[in-house]
Amino acid sequence: MSENTDSGGFIFKTGLFALLAGIAYFFFNKSPQASDPTKPTIEYPELPNPTPRPIEPGASTEPSKPAEATELPEALLPVSTTGDVVRHRWFALSYSEDHEQAEWVAYELTRARLNKNWAERPNTFRPDPAVRTESATPRDYNTSGYDKGHLCPAADMAFDAEAIDETFFMSNISPQIPAFNTGVWRELEELTRDWARQFKTLYVVTGPVLNKSDVAPIGFSKVTVPRAFYKVLVAPEQFKAIAFALPNAPSDRPVMDYAVTINQVERLTGIDFFPQLLKGLNEELEASLDKNAWPTNRQRERERVESWNKR
Repeated sequence: MSENTDSGGFIFKTGLFALLAGIAYFFFNKSPQASDPTKPTIEYPELPNPTPRPIEPGASTEPSKPAEATELPEALLPVSTTGDVVRHRWFALSYSEDHEQAEWVAYELTRARLNKNWAERPNTFRPDPAVRTESATPRDYNTSGYDKGHLCPAADMAFDAEAIDETFFMSNISPQIPAFNTGVWRELEELTRDWARQFKTLYVVTGPVLNKSDVAPIGFSKVTVPRAFYKVLVAPEQFKAIAFALPNAPSDRPVMDYAVTINQVERLTGIDFFPQLLKGLNEELEASLDKNAWPTNRQRERERVESWNKR
């Protein structure tokens, strides 16, 4: 009798254990699982791009972030030709899905910010989550032979840890030939900071020339390789302006050889710069070009030709 009781108890316990194990297995498979970093990720094909929003001619577009989230003056922003305006706190951009980069990046550069202690450069290149159609990725540049060239330079935003970190969004990056990126483009960026210290405040708009390219696009996202880059500068307090258009190539020529009027860059890119600031009587500034008002640094130029171009 005791033997049969023990046997029945064993069978009951075994069945109960199996039932509990089955329930545990069911709930385990229903719950989210932590990813295993040792397993390769699967690359899924991109979905077709959504249809762009229609844009009224000459009209600016709604930002992807509310105006109170940004520190940018409204008068600084150009017209977007794509309808995809993205605002970060310290700079804004108009994203071109067709070219997988910004057509322009706009920001304010001030002496006060440049004189602050610089935050550490993070080098955290990553897609921009604010781009509704998804931006390019760092992988697009792998083995391409092109640098991830900043449009808004990291050094211009080094006054704030968040600001410099946001310059590493891929929406702010464009393919640049290495000797151009570390050569004449770097020199122009440093000169721009010199002029901001001199004039106290600069409005800066910069970007790639995207209307023509004879070079094959790079990466899975098909990022256009621009044939040239531009930079448009306005000193609002002194009412001075200058613009530059530089081929995406190494150069031994002085930076001022590439100085042009704002009107010339508008014809080159099809972008209307500073439509709120430069209107009415102020439109004459778009056609002006006074190189003497923007001093350069001959020592830096020699260093670029003798050293930077050869890196």
